[in-house]
Order: sequence, then structure tokens, then C-alpha cells
Amino acid sequence: MNHLVIMAGGVGSRFWPMSTPAKPKQFIDVLGTGRTLLQLTVERFAGICPIENVWVVTSVKYKELVKEQLPEIPESNILLEPCMRNTAPCIAYVAWKIKQKDADANLVISPSDHLVMDVPEFRRVVCKGLEFVAGSDRILTLGVLPVRPETGYGYIKAQAGGDGDILEVESFKEKPDIQTAKYYLTAGGYYWNAGIFLWNVQTIEKAFRDNEPGIAAIFDSLQSVFYTVEEQRAIDRKFPECPNISIDYAVMERAENIYVFPVSFGWSDLGTWGSLYEQVVKDLDSNAVVGQNVRMVESKGCIVHVPDDKKMVLQGLEEYIVAEENGVLLVCRKTDEQRIKEFSSKL
Repeated sequence: MNHLVIMAGGVGSRFWPMSTPAKPKQFIDVLGTGRTLLQLTVERFAGICPIENVWVVTSVKYKELVKEQLPEIPESNILLEPCMRNTAPCIAYVAWKIKQKDADANLVISPSDHLVMDVPEFRRVVCKGLEFVAGSDRILTLGVLPVRPETGYGYIKAQAGGDGDILEVESFKEKPDIQTAKYYLTAGGYYWNAGIFLWNVQTIEKAFRDNEPGIAAIFDSLQSVFYTVEEQRAIDRKFPECPNISIDYAVMERAENIYVFPVSFGWSDLGTWGSLYEQVVKDLDSNAVVGQNVRMVESKGCIVHVPDDKKMVLQGLEEYIVAEENGVLLVCRKTDEQRIKEFSSKL
């Protein structure tokens, strides 16, 4: 059986004020489509995993938001983290729980706040990837073909000489400087790390036992409470003991059986206002606007995101971010978007 695991615990601080700790970007209609990023994530897996096999791991404070936006998912499939411990403990928790009922499960792990433009191609890739890892000791990650020298993503270097669609991984690379990113683009064989992983549940269990035995021991100790009324209390007690570590550091950079599937399906992690600007349709002056009652006058190259009920006229702005949510207005230069955390602390 195929299972989808959606990681939905992030706070999206770089998208303030649209995204806040009370309602992060995965729960927001970022693109003005009428669907939140979380809802779009579930929809793109339609036909791959039955809805009863869709799991969402999130913060305890977002439980009601998940239930409201995904009423079709069984409430028991919403797993609640009492504190933030990065992606490795999150993935171990859901893997140990799924394995208890389905020892042969195949898992695809996906962030909740990314964008995919070519959904049919995405589904083809995921289906082929699940076939590749089913019943095998192989870990697969999706590597996006780079289209520009991007310094905001980590990279995956594939081994040379592969003759199929799926290649062995040589190494993982940290976010590069601009010169290194330009080299990656021209050299070939380097792919953006999309943070989407596929494996058999037994494979990931073994990877944790080999590389993070402490995390494995914590969830071994919880097996007797899974699917019982005691589970949440036990998780609240034991989960904070997990180290704060990503799945990349815990498993992907240590294991030997790692493969990459080079893909191209119009992917973006929507990590910044600049990345959102790239995805929104522009007017003739290169303004990207989400909000039905915004009028741009003598303005160029701006990204604007305001609720539909807000009426706004913007004149004389060039290369600016304008965002309003819950009575908080941000106006700043696009070149200063890395300072948004600093700006949010001013209020």
C-alpha cells in the first residue's frame, strides 16, 4: 500500500505578514486560486494514495486548521508534534506508526507548502518512484533540473555514468554562493533538492537504526501506545527527547543506498516573496498581484498580496513587496526580503 506523509509544521516566517505563527503559509491561499497550499498538496497526489492513507504531521496548535481544510482525512491520521524538532523525528514518528499496521508500506514524504505546475508529470514521476522503492532497500529523492543559478536551494550531485531515469547519488551540497551555483548549472549532474522522499517503510526504519539509533529507540518505546488513547500523552512526553535534526543530516547524507530521480514539473518551494513573484502572472509592467481590488499606477516589478476585500491603489513603486494580512501592512524593497524577520520584530 502507498502512503502519503505531508509535513505541515513549519511557520513560514519569511512570508510575514501573510504567514504568521498562528496561520503559516501552508494554510493560506497564497496564489489566489481558492485553495491553500496544503489542499493543493493533497490534490496533486489524487490517484496515487487512497485518502485513508494520507497522513499529516503538524504542530499541535495547527490541528484545527488541518481538520478544517482537509475534512476528508481521518482525524486519526493527523499526528501532532508537541514541539518543533525538524524533519527527522517527524518522519520517524509517522514511519513507526504506519509500519505497525502495514509492514510493507511504501511512503512518499512531501512538504505541505510547495508548488507544482505540471501535476500530470508529477504524478507520473511519483508513481514510477514508488515502483522503484517498493520492496527494496533503496531511498529515492526527487532532484529538480535547475533552470537558473539558485543560491537558496541545496543541491544533489548524481554519480556520472548512469544510463536510466534514476541515478545513484554521489553527494549532497549545501546552499551555494552564486559562483558555485553558476558552475552547478553549466556542469550538469547537479539538481535542486526538492525535499520529497520515497522509500519502503522497512528501509527508512533500518536507516534510522543505522544512523540515528537514539531516535529509533524513542519510537520503539512508544509502539505499545500507537493507535490507543494514550498515544498523544506519550508523544507529548517523549517527542521532546528527540534531537533537532533534519532528515538530510540524519539519513540522506549518511546512508549508502541513495538515488535521485531528475525531474522537471514546474516546482518551487515558495520559500520567499521573490519565489512567489516568479510564479504569479504579471501585468504589462511586470507586477504580480494577488488581490482582486488592487490597482497599480506607474509601478513596475512589484509583488502584491492582499485580501480580496481590500481596496488599494499603489503609485510610483518599483521592485517592492506590498503585503497586508489581519490589519498588518508590509511595504519593503524586494532586495530587502531577507530582512523580513527583522521587520516583523518591530511590531
